[in-house]
Amino acid sequence: MEEILRRVKGANTLSYEKEVIVVDDGSTDNSKVKISAFAPAAGGTTTDKQNIKIISHEKNQGKGAAIRTGLGQATGDLVLIQDADLEYGPENYQTLLSAFGADNPVIYGSRNIIPREKNYFYCFLGSKLLDLFINLLFNSKLTDAYTGYKLFKADIIKNLNLQSNGFEIEAEITAKLLKQGIKIKEVPITYSPRKYSEGKKIRFKDWFVGLWTIVKNKLRR
Repeated sequence: MEEILRRVKGANTLSYEKEVIVVDDGSTDNSKVKISAFAPAAGGTTTDKQNIKIISHEKNQGKGAAIRTGLGQATGDLVLIQDADLEYGPENYQTLLSAFGADNPVIYGSRNIIPREKNYFYCFLGSKLLDLFINLLFNSKLTDAYTGYKLFKADIIKNLNLQSNGFEIEAEITAKLLKQGIKIKEVPITYSPRKYSEGKKIRFKDWFVGLWTIVKNKLRR
């Protein structure tokens, strides 16, 4: 946790000021204490514009719940989702932010545009099958709908009325964007997949939940 916060703090965000919102999703490894070292003291101010907010869930609720909690606290013009497991490096921020604009209000960092080290075979296969399914249903051409790096104009993601608690939040976000006709631009990013022995949590069953989430949002009026 300390490492990702150091990298986020040092990442170049072009001319954008950072507001870092950390959601501690019911961790049991003393993460909250470690995170607090990066936040300004109560009543204090930051001199480097590194505004950090820490929100804690009493119990683990899942990635989707953490994202929804974070969105409720975000005050900036843009929202960029950052996982804490170091698979996605903040050095990609410049690539994502450079692609953002009035014609490109949603940017996805794709792990598949430039061939690099792949995820576990079954994870990679499951992700590609979901891409195929999404593209067939919504007539899109996405290469990595389940990427953890997504950048949005804030009002767009806040108005999606997200409901998911788990990893299926990725499918819900993408399905709702495409259903509304919102353009998604993909840019290549670097990616370092971690092993299950290192704490990787997504499982094959999560892809089935994602599949149902796509269908449900396609059919919903």
